[in-house]
Amino acid sequence: MAIETGFDIPAIEISTFELTLVGDSPLIVHAWSEKAKKEILDKQMKVAKTKVRSIRNPAADFIDSLYWLTKKPAEPTMEAFYQAVAEGAEFGFPSVAFKAAAVSAGFRTGVTKNKTIPNSAFHINGDMVRIYGTPEIREDMVRVGMGAADLRYRGEFKEWSVILPIRFNTAVFTHEQIINLFNLGGFACGIGEWRPERGGSFGMYHVV
Repeated sequence: MAIETGFDIPAIEISTFELTLVGDSPLIVHAWSEKAKKEILDKQMKVAKTKVRSIRNPAADFIDSLYWLTKKPAEPTMEAFYQAVAEGAEFGFPSVAFKAAAVSAGFRTGVTKNKTIPNSAFHINGDMVRIYGTPEIREDMVRVGMGAADLRYRGEFKEWSVILPIRFNTAVFTHEQIINLFNLGGFACGIGEWRPERGGSFGMYHVV
C-alpha cells in the first residue's frame, strides 16, 4: 500500500568509484593496544593499580601501534616484525578518519554549510583500508600528566598510499566534488598523529 506524502520522493542514485590517495607527509599511527584498553577498563571497574611498573619494550609499543590486517607477530620483537614484513604483512588505518578529514575540512573552510549533509552523502566501504607502505619505528619525547616527560614508540609510514572504495549520492555531490573534498581534507586536516587539524604537519595527502 502506497503512503500518501503530498510530495515526491525521488529514487536515490548511488555511484561508486575508487579513490587513490598518496601521502604528502609521513603518517604516524597509534592504535589502541590491548594493554591500554585493559588499563581503561580497570579504571572504569575501579580495579586497584599495581605499583610495579612493567619493563618498557619499544619494539612491543611499535608493533602494538600498528593496525594489522594480517596476523600480528606472537613475539614483540623487531626481528619478529621484520620477519612478518618479509612474509607479506599488511597494515591498515580506520576508514572513518579519511571521511572525518573530508567532512571537517569542508565545514572549516566554508565549502559546506554543515557536517550533517556530507556525512550522509558519501561513505567509505569497510572499517579499515589498507596502507600501502612499510612502517618504521619512531621515537618521540612527549609530555604527560603534570608535564612529566616520557617516550613514545609508534609506527611511521614515510611513504604511503591508500585506495578508498567510495559510495556517494549523486543528487548531493558530483564525482569531481567528492575528489575536491578529499583533496581539501588531505591538505587542511590530514590523518593520524600530529596532523594539520591538531597543529601538526603529518598525515597529509592528495588525490591522484
